[in-house]
This record gives sequence, structure tokens and C-alpha cells, in this order.
Amino acid sequence: MDFDTVTVALLVLRPDAPKLDEEAAAALQDAHMAHIADLHESGHLLAAGPLLGEDDETFRGLTILNTGPERALQLMQADPAVEAGRFAVKVLPWMVPAGAMAFSAARFPHSMAEARGR
Repeated sequence: MDFDTVTVALLVLRPDAPKLDEEAAAALQDAHMAHIADLHESGHLLAAGPLLGEDDETFRGLTILNTGPERALQLMQADPAVEAGRFAVKVLPWMVPAGAMAFSAARFPHSMAEARGR
């Protein structure tokens, strides 16, 4: 049996994350979204999005990258929200039966305003 291997990267809210005012938090979120969109446009990122846990906000985002774990970690560590100390990154290689996943063409927003259609 053949398998496809991708890398899952989890963004984990750091317990020592800096406290940001509303304006700084919004700017950091936009920079984070632009980074994710750039990863997708460069062909590294297959899918990404926030994790919506109501009981536990530790795990904040999940990305699936078509790179090995080392490269995925490098790419995700370049995220402005990781560089700012808001998130830590956990990368995991993931094997699935070949052809089990398919990703359609999509466009990732570069900012919250773009995500909201503004």
C-alpha cells in the first residue's frame, strides 16, 4: 500500500504570551494571516485554519504543509505571531493512504478585513 506523508503543524498559545492592546493584537493577527497566505501562494501550505475549542484555547491553529517536519518548523517559526512569542509550534509528520486527501484551489485571506470581505 502507498502512503502520502505531509506535516501537520499546531500553533499552541504560549502561557507566557505577551499581553497586547487591541491595535497591536489586530496588527499581529493580520501579519500572521499574511504569512499563512504567503505559505499557500508559495506552494508549501495545503490547508490551515483556527481551532475552535470552547473548553481549551491552548491549541489555536492547525496547518497542513507538503514539506518535511524540519522545513515545516522553519516556515512556521517565521510566522510573526510565533516570532512575537504568542504561539509555539508543534510539528508532526502524518501518513495517510495515498489519495485519501485532496485539496482544491483556494485563496487564503491576507488580513482580517479581507476575511470579512472588506
